[in-house]
Amino acid sequence: MKIYSGNSNQPLAKAICKYVGVNLGRCEVSQFPDGETFAKIEENVRGSDVFVIQSTCPPTNHNLMELFIMMDALKRASAARITAVIPFYGYARQDRKDQPRVPITAKLVANLLVAAGANRILTMDLHAQQIQGFFDIPVDHLYANPVLLDYIKTLDTENLTVVCPDVGGIKKAHNIAETLDKPLAIVAKRRKSAHEVEATALIGEVKGSDILLVDDMTETAGTLVAAANLLKREGARKIYACVSHSLLNEIGFERLKNSVIDELITTDSVPNPPREGVNLKVISVAGLLGEAIVRIHKNLSVTSLFNQ
Repeated sequence: MKIYSGNSNQPLAKAICKYVGVNLGRCEVSQFPDGETFAKIEENVRGSDVFVIQSTCPPTNHNLMELFIMMDALKRASAARITAVIPFYGYARQDRKDQPRVPITAKLVANLLVAAGANRILTMDLHAQQIQGFFDIPVDHLYANPVLLDYIKTLDTENLTVVCPDVGGIKKAHNIAETLDKPLAIVAKRRKSAHEVEATALIGEVKGSDILLVDDMTETAGTLVAAANLLKREGARKIYACVSHSLLNEIGFERLKNSVIDELITTDSVPNPPREGVNLKVISVAGLLGEAIVRIHKNLSVTSLFNQ
């Protein structure tokens, strides 16, 4: 087994290697002055079972090209099997034609991954689960819930209610509510633009309850903040937000800093450096992904990793 990493999330790759008990593979991934990506594998991989760790977080296109080029280099170096380990799968929101003359980019990325040399995909908390069907190769789709729940159970909360801020994430929120044996509420929203969201209605009772907002990802924090404001108006007490992938930009950080959300809980599927004024709790998924890598390498079942 050999594990390599691009430049998107080196700390997570090193943590995974520490869990697995192997050294991170030696490779050079750099850029030419004109922006082209160059990759060189600096050790023999002939006949090896290779795992390439790369999150497709911003800069998304650059990180994708790193992954494609690394896998092409490994394929041409005669690696026996290449597994693309993608903790965060970019372009997952473009999974269908919801307007005339638009692409299904999640499917295009799937095709490109296979063309670049991937024999297997290991990913976590896809925005749309049907993306697994875009591949004609095996896909191991893990969930961050078991890791997140370990921390959520330590929170000092009273009358906790799990709230889904977007109807698209009901399944994830329902799983957490069922595991914690807590009631579930839903916020209906209306998207005004790519950066602005309006929470329009609440289904469920939250007055006097602590809140756990659950979503798969956040970027501008518009959905979370709009839902949190509505919940406060409805009488909620402390509000925690929990997302698998936090890709916060400057707008998102500013919104969270000025919001009524007490804490944002997320994973290290993408880099999350601390920011002043934002209470951010980052839970590592290195053990989860590392265990999956070990089991895939040994041809063992990964079913037990889904247990909450």
